[in-house]
Amino acid sequence: MTVPRAGVVLQGAYSPDEFTTMVERIEGLRYDNLWLTDSSLHARNSYAYLTLAATRSSTLQLGTAVTNPLTRHPAITAAAAATVDEISGGRMVLGIGAGDRPLLALGMEPAKLASVRGAIDAIRALWSGETVSVQDAAFTLEGAHMRFAARPEIPVYIAASGPKMLELAGEVADGVIVLAGLFSDGLAWAIEHVERGATAAGRERPHVAVFAYGAIDEDQDAALEAARTIAAWFPQTAPVVCELWGLEPELVSAVRDAYKGGEFQEAAGAAKLLPDDFVREVALAGDRDQARGRIEATLAAGADSVHVFPLGQRRMETVEAFAACFRDVVGVRA
Repeated sequence: MTVPRAGVVLQGAYSPDEFTTMVERIEGLRYDNLWLTDSSLHARNSYAYLTLAATRSSTLQLGTAVTNPLTRHPAITAAAAATVDEISGGRMVLGIGAGDRPLLALGMEPAKLASVRGAIDAIRALWSGETVSVQDAAFTLEGAHMRFAARPEIPVYIAASGPKMLELAGEVADGVIVLAGLFSDGLAWAIEHVERGATAAGRERPHVAVFAYGAIDEDQDAALEAARTIAAWFPQTAPVVCELWGLEPELVSAVRDAYKGGEFQEAAGAAKLLPDDFVREVALAGDRDQARGRIEATLAAGADSVHVFPLGQRRMETVEAFAACFRDVVGVRA
């Protein structure tokens, strides 16, 4: 049986000096993965910060969480990911998806399923040294090929919350980043769709990585408020998760109307409409006992890894607490 893995997801919201100090601490806590968001105007450049992380770590797998085929042409992504992979000695993981709320500031809508699939195919072909020509609704390549060697086996993870993208991940990806909350029914539903895609393609299920947004704090009210904004993301981007949990359709619509776009931190007003119990089940939103329960539920549902995305004013405290909680559950971390 594979030992479960743990990771940390960060935004480029920190100065370079503060960020590199965080990287060193995260590796010292024996995390397996470090992910950087790729959020256009909302944070510092993900590949620049992944390069910083590569020079300040030796064991962490480093990845985008996640890029998309719209704000970055797939050929640019192929070269950027291959460069970080080379600098880090083969530790790069490419996380890619359809794109999310920050695209609206650029006048874009999320990419279509076919464009995500086409981007992955093109990127892998470029890494393999092939000459690639593609005409997609979102991008074009004409006789394109990379002029430096890349590792063809760089893992590709698809971020997914809807059924079709989850099934695509099962069909073609090395891993899937599941964004379906942290409650058992939502996780089981998501993993079932990943498995359905894998079965249809005649392959084994890819690695399932679950992102756990939120805060861990012995002041449970503070943790709840720190985590509340991410809960508004689900009505806007993953309404099926709201349905699985049992939110009333009228409330889902009200939250969507109140949160039109931008990063989830900009959803504070909309998030106040959501019940506390929903926040606690889609996010880390309590003390260490609550966090251990969420980790246990995630692994019991079939996840292979859990990755904390800290929110609020005490993010490194959440990262440190999550490492301890993960160790308590799994029993293999020092």
